[in-house]
Amino acid sequence: MANDDKRIVSDNHMICDLETGVCGVAGEEEVEMIDFNPPHKSITVYYVTDPICSHCWALDPVLRRFKTQYGHVFNFQTVMGGLLEKWGDEPVDPRNGISGPAHVFDHWREVGEYSRMPIDGSLMLSDPVQSSYPPSRVFKVIQQHHGNAVAYDYLRRSREALFAFNRNIAEESAMIDIVNQLGLDGEAIVQDAEHRSGQSLLNEDFRLARSLGVRGFPTIVMINEENKGVKIVGSRPLESYVEGLQQVLNTGEIKPRQQPSLSNLLSQEKLLFSKEIEVMYEIDKSGINAFVEKELAPGSYEIGNLLGEFYYTTKSS
Repeated sequence: MANDDKRIVSDNHMICDLETGVCGVAGEEEVEMIDFNPPHKSITVYYVTDPICSHCWALDPVLRRFKTQYGHVFNFQTVMGGLLEKWGDEPVDPRNGISGPAHVFDHWREVGEYSRMPIDGSLMLSDPVQSSYPPSRVFKVIQQHHGNAVAYDYLRRSREALFAFNRNIAEESAMIDIVNQLGLDGEAIVQDAEHRSGQSLLNEDFRLARSLGVRGFPTIVMINEENKGVKIVGSRPLESYVEGLQQVLNTGEIKPRQQPSLSNLLSQEKLLFSKEIEVMYEIDKSGINAFVEKELAPGSYEIGNLLGEFYYTTKSS
């Protein structure tokens, strides 16, 4: 090559420019301002919920996508609301005709069928959950000592155990097992939750929920720096939460982040129901099998069926 040639093109299409002294991608700016600070998140999204809330389980597909694609513009905080302290003589949910554990079965099945996030529910006939406070206390202890992400993972695993696999998540052995699956010391955390800090932490959440004006679950409250916000009650479609976010940001369209690949998502979540994949990737139910086969390597996953709904798990080693 002649000495007056200024640029050398490598096999991978990178360019060495003798004038600028740069080896890199063609067209790269010589001087460019870069902001390495994370974006300032001026919005707080409070998710007020409970481990045994069936409509919260139904919301999981939409909430996961909302957090995945729009979580870069808000801080997400999960708040325990205290759905069931204990069963008593008075109805705990008169609107749905629930005055005892046996009444929960039909209600849960109805929610599961409608949402296609399946709920077995027969546990409430044979070994009913007596209170949602024990798993809520465990959630709070994990949140305090191990952070929001790990605590949210505990909440998800607890709901899977309860709704899909019919386990009493208020029993000590079940709580210990679920915490152990997160790689934490289940016995120590459950003991702390029951005998030390758990209830005081839970009471703080109850006070926060009241201050937010929350009276039912799930409720999502979005608040901006001016302390103005939007409250969305119940399980709603994704568009409702995106519109609410735009309102509190007082901005135009928010650019969503790209969804992760299904292989990465399943690796992170460990278990996904068909409805969750359909919502995340906007896939019609009829196309779910073809999509999964295209996105996941053969032999890397297992398929199960619960009450007519498929679910996918990472393959056990």
